[in-house]
Amino acid sequence: MTAAEYKKRIDEALADCFLTDGDYPCAGLAEAMRYSLLAGGKRIRPTLVLEFCRISGGDVREALPVACAIEMLHTYSLIHDDLPCMDNDDLRRGRPTNHVVYGECTATLAGDALQAEAFGTILRSDLPAERRALCAGILADAVGLDGMCGGQFLDMLGEGKALTEDELTEINARKTGALLTAACRMGVAAAGGTPEQLDAAARYGAAIGMAFQIRDDMLDVLSTKEELGKPIGSDAQENKNTYMALLGEKVCMQRIERLTAAAKDALQQTYTDTGFLFALADSLASRRS
Repeated sequence: MTAAEYKKRIDEALADCFLTDGDYPCAGLAEAMRYSLLAGGKRIRPTLVLEFCRISGGDVREALPVACAIEMLHTYSLIHDDLPCMDNDDLRRGRPTNHVVYGECTATLAGDALQAEAFGTILRSDLPAERRALCAGILADAVGLDGMCGGQFLDMLGEGKALTEDELTEINARKTGALLTAACRMGVAAAGGTPEQLDAAARYGAAIGMAFQIRDDMLDVLSTKEELGKPIGSDAQENKNTYMALLGEKVCMQRIERLTAAAKDALQQTYTDTGFLFALADSLASRRS
């Protein structure tokens, strides 16, 4: 299956989520949830779920709720990142951010509800009970105290301080890498894969996650508002700790090349059908948005 085919399947499944009629009392909240969930994006995380499920011997159709769940979780994080108390951004994927359209309270609740529905979507799926439980556990670990939320907290503590590369990497391994790693592992878990496959998926996810963050830092300097669909230059304006500021463009590209090679190497001993994931790693390394 191609990336475009995966995206189409994921977008169609997400479009069926949180549909309501006009008499539903919480229709306004569902509308706010759908506004951000269906705002577009490359659907990298759910695509990773489906592809790792496929190459681990699973049924992609059965893993689709898990793929949708991680996109719900990711969307929650974006809504909350954009809030005035966090990054205070007014543009996301080329559209006004959720709180600009619906207000801070509704946006906050939309994010909260998407996080809860992500776990519900996994647990209500038709996967065997042990696979559902493992997928939910992987996602919880990636998002909670030692995952994405912990990374956001460390990022907040680092504001106004000059961080070392090791300190920055610890933040971003949680803030960005944890959810990408979870996507890979959840795909294996949905397929009922082996411990060796889970380990290979984790190493691949960690490597592309770090490369993804470094590229993100570069694009905030090198890209355009039109390409990114959000303001650029905000990292420098807010004096944020980034790889671009710490290392410069040349060293950042060297780090990305090394991490992309490591991601590919992580799969070599366990998987043979690696063409899609190799191409994905390459495309993330050179992306412009």
